[in-house]
Amino acid sequence: MLKIYIQTSEALKRFASDKDGVVSFEYVIVAACIVGAVAAAFGTDAQGAIGKALTTAIGKITTAVANAA
Repeated sequence: MLKIYIQTSEALKRFASDKDGVVSFEYVIVAACIVGAVAAAFGTDAQGAIGKALTTAIGKITTAVANAA
């Protein structure tokens, strides 16, 4: 068990001192924020503000096209 702890500790130390690892971790954080913002804007099931607006707009377009034909 001690051997695994030491290996894990050493791996974390290398990861923390590796500049590429830090940059990669920052990209993961930015990507998670973007995904969160998109999920908040669109919602997870088209019930978000933008999802409702798009549904309403598509409905109006469909009605207009049907009435024009």
